[in-house]
Amino acid sequence: MLQQLIASPHLFWLSLGGLLLAAELLGASGYLLWSGIAAALVGLLTWLLPLSWEWQGVSFAVLTMVAAWLWWKWLSTRQRPDRHNGSLNQRGQQLVGLHATVLEPMSNGYSRVRIGDSTWRITSTAQLSVGDDVVITQVEGITLRVEPSNSRL
Repeated sequence: MLQQLIASPHLFWLSLGGLLLAAELLGASGYLLWSGIAAALVGLLTWLLPLSWEWQGVSFAVLTMVAAWLWWKWLSTRQRPDRHNGSLNQRGQQLVGLHATVLEPMSNGYSRVRIGDSTWRITSTAQLSVGDDVVITQVEGITLRVEPSNSRL
């Protein structure tokens, strides 16, 4: 068996690449994908050019690192920053910065706005009228603190 690997190292690398890619299918979260691709590339390279086993190992290591780095680089440009950091289960915090329209006249410093399919109680230091556009600046329990929007024409 060892004689066959020495005689045709490209079969070893192609087999290793296939095994790593098959193992990736079992759920390695992408880690074995790049090693499998690098092994397959080394197998193709060894098939085209006779390389010593040292150069085969070095090329496998370098190709694995280059492939993983390129994948990381591509992913970092594709990921969008989460504008709701740490607010997954805090719906109110996700509302900060949204614009809404006042639904009811102010009474004792409170009114209501509609956001989505629900209405929220708001408070503001400024006097607001029905139809005014406001921006949510803070969440205090179940009450939203709003300020008048500066987008009036």
